[in-house]
Amino acid sequence: MLQAIHHAAIICSDYARSKAFYVDILGLRVVAETFRAERQSWKLDLALPDGSQIELFSFPGAPARPSYPEAQGLRHLAFQVADVAAAKDRLEAKGVTVEPIRVDALTNRAFTFFSDPDGLPLELYEAG
Repeated sequence: MLQAIHHAAIICSDYARSKAFYVDILGLRVVAETFRAERQSWKLDLALPDGSQIELFSFPGAPARPSYPEAQGLRHLAFQVADVAAAKDRLEAKGVTVEPIRVDALTNRAFTFFSDPDGLPLELYEAG
């Protein structure tokens, strides 16, 4: 029945800052950008090369997401990359703090974590 993940939705605290992070630093392509006046809310549809999308929302007064210690619910969002070390270097060159690269003991694949402007944990996971 399920075929793929179509999109993940993220609520940010500072729309301009998060838009710059996802578009300028991570390189996601803008599909559509809509301001919903009745909600005083932006919705930015962003695409990855495989067609999957991220919806970036701004909602006035949204509470902060608990991350540390980890809370129940969605743990993190992982992006597949061809080379974790190269992707890590590119992010760090743009001022993003990235954790040291580790190797998954179960898959033997390299991975690392970094955070978006609101502290949402994001992962780089090396393709096989």
